[in-house]
Amino acid sequence: MGKALFLKLKESLISVLPVTAIVLVISFTPLANLTGVEIAAFAVSAVFLVLGIGLFNLGADLAMTPMGEHVGAGLTKSKKLIVLISVCFLMGVLITVAEPDLSVLASQVQAVMNSTVLIITVGAGVGLFLVLAILKIVFRKSLSMLLMFFYMMLFALCAILIDGGKGNFLPLSFDSGGVTTGPITVPFIMALGVGISTTIGGRNANENSFGLIAMCSIGPILAVMALALTSQGDITYELADYSVENSLANFRHILGEHSLDVLKALGLIVIFFLVLQFTVLKLPRKKLAQIGVGIGYTFIGLVIFLVAVVIGFMPIGFKLGQQIAAFSPVALVAFGFVLGMVVVLAEPAVHVLNKQVEEVTGGGVRKIEMLLALSIAVGVSICLSLIRMIFGFSLLYYLIPGYLISLGLSFFVPKIYTAIAFDSGGVASGPLTSSFILPLAIGACVSLSGGTESIMTDAFGVVAMVAMTPLITIQALGFKAVTSAKVRSKIVMKRILSADDEQIIYFK
Repeated sequence: MGKALFLKLKESLISVLPVTAIVLVISFTPLANLTGVEIAAFAVSAVFLVLGIGLFNLGADLAMTPMGEHVGAGLTKSKKLIVLISVCFLMGVLITVAEPDLSVLASQVQAVMNSTVLIITVGAGVGLFLVLAILKIVFRKSLSMLLMFFYMMLFALCAILIDGGKGNFLPLSFDSGGVTTGPITVPFIMALGVGISTTIGGRNANENSFGLIAMCSIGPILAVMALALTSQGDITYELADYSVENSLANFRHILGEHSLDVLKALGLIVIFFLVLQFTVLKLPRKKLAQIGVGIGYTFIGLVIFLVAVVIGFMPIGFKLGQQIAAFSPVALVAFGFVLGMVVVLAEPAVHVLNKQVEEVTGGGVRKIEMLLALSIAVGVSICLSLIRMIFGFSLLYYLIPGYLISLGLSFFVPKIYTAIAFDSGGVASGPLTSSFILPLAIGACVSLSGGTESIMTDAFGVVAMVAMTPLITIQALGFKAVTSAKVRSKIVMKRILSADDEQIIYFK
């Protein structure tokens, strides 16, 4: 156990170090003017971030992933489809309602939209689309066709919202698809897909194990759009206090609040798992003990991670956005690109996804390739988001062409790449994106516009962009692999056909 923890801490150190180094270097340049207290708080938070990510990743390996696999396999072996569907729907709702990132998002718009109604609606959307994802695996349906259908429905709703004068709800709708696939839900839902597809078997078992996150990311977007159609008025944004001093003064409150959120999230999963354990799974005590230890690591790691982000990363992100935007919009875009390339490395769920991708594909898609592709994609997405903020045009100018390209690529690449790509979109937009990149965008928006009126239309949407660009990047890897294989095949065939007949040896 000690060796495993050391390896996890080493991985998390390598992940967090680039972000920390960039911010600290920027703080000593004319681009930013941070106080000694702010720099110290950020540095200490970075140390705790390393510890939190390491503990969380170890906990995910010991608890969340095995729990999802056992639940998926156990329910599938029962051969009762109605039980499988009912349990998956309830699980999707409970896990989503307990996701801390969703609560933070809902609190931002409670002035015009009841936060409880929003959370329950989004939970129902995730539960419904988790059921659809499970049915896709059971009946072996094409993920590409399902994604094409639901994204066309999604953009039809966009047109209805814009025509009804509610286009300012669109950034919130698309951002909700990113925050619901957080660090608690991703390991569980992905492992659930692995358990179900492995039990069902078939030659496409590996391919079918992916795609659940992709489907569960669509549900919240459609749910929030449907809710927006029934809402009255416009979204108003009240700027929070992003000062480090305020965060340090409220340390105990922040620690208690996030501990309760994580306890609630894990508690619902544990209760749900125990019910299945006594009714369906019947796992041995040794396996339950391992899962229990893993849950403990997950709880401690996630609490440390979230508290470190709130105290050190959110305030610094907001202030850097303000100061760099005031210094130079060009510098802001360049900083956003570099920061985006490294910030995805510190997302806990990204490492869970990369590990499972390498295992399921048998090394066909290596962790380093996935990580590099995601890093470039997130850098580009944040760069484009900041350009949109500077010029003030609609988010749909990016999303519609981006999704059309990604859906078009799905017909030309191996299906497993499509499933991995759309899963990567949901995973890349994790808690660090919403807690560091979003405050950076909000700070920049306040500086550029001189107020808070355009925050919901210009600053929000950055999470949606982070979720979209990996769809194109990962599938581009698949397209490259297919093209390279065809080129190699043609070269080999050409050499065979052009070979001199005298080189052929005939045996009599």
